[in-house]
Amino acid sequence: MTAARPTVSFEFYPPKTPEQQAQLERSVTRLKTRAPKFVSVTFGAGGSTLSYTPDTVRALRAGHGLDAVPHLSCMGGTRAEIAALLAQYRELGCTRVVALRGDLPSGMATPGDFRHAADLVRFIRAEHGRHFHITVAAYPEIHPQAADAHVDLRHFAEKMQAGADTAITQYFYNADAYFHFVADARRAGVDAPIVPGIMPISNFMQLRRFSEQCGAEIPRWLTRRMQALGDDATALRGFAGEVVAGMCRRLLDAGAPELHFYTLNLARPSEAVLDLLH
Repeated sequence: MTAARPTVSFEFYPPKTPEQQAQLERSVTRLKTRAPKFVSVTFGAGGSTLSYTPDTVRALRAGHGLDAVPHLSCMGGTRAEIAALLAQYRELGCTRVVALRGDLPSGMATPGDFRHAADLVRFIRAEHGRHFHITVAAYPEIHPQAADAHVDLRHFAEKMQAGADTAITQYFYNADAYFHFVADARRAGVDAPIVPGIMPISNFMQLRRFSEQCGAEIPRWLTRRMQALGDDATALRGFAGEVVAGMCRRLLDAGAPELHFYTLNLARPSEAVLDLLH
């Protein structure tokens, strides 16, 4: 039986303009009423910023009383830069981080001092012991750059063995992909929580672009149904909410530990899904 109030967390991205800042403020004000376990803050589009994320983490912690969790990317960052960020986050009171390989920042020719997320996890543990709860990424539908599913699973297990505490998955719309991935991870010796990442559907064309970039599959039936609804915004929102909420019910009923929502700094799509779960 699905719990009346599932444990949730939300991901936001750092705003770069006054308009984006106002949008984030509106969304956070609404979504914090859902009592999130934590909220995470991405490293910036393409990993292109080093300062926007700490500023946003500080604002969410001080201004909203939220457990704001920074994303750290090893791409393009030196050991000294990442060490400085970790020290800054610790000073801000952070006890969680999300450690990712990330994308090479635009305009930078070298990947930085760490090549893989497992290296970043080891560095955090070496520098700060058990102070930080470390979350890493998981890919139920296989990382787009992985040679095959077996290689991808080995890389995931290596991150966990390096000292990660939990994982959050890339979003998906096929619950079986998550179930199979968790089962494979358990057989590989990973017993840590694997939290499904949930992407509520707001702008379907934008979602298709995101999915092509990150390797997430949108089922053909879902694409065709969304296309059939055309410009009927009300019908689109209702259908999209039901689809994602239905998947969330199935995930929770099958034992998913909690839900992590990719908000794109919007409140209403996540609210619609959560309202249907209550």
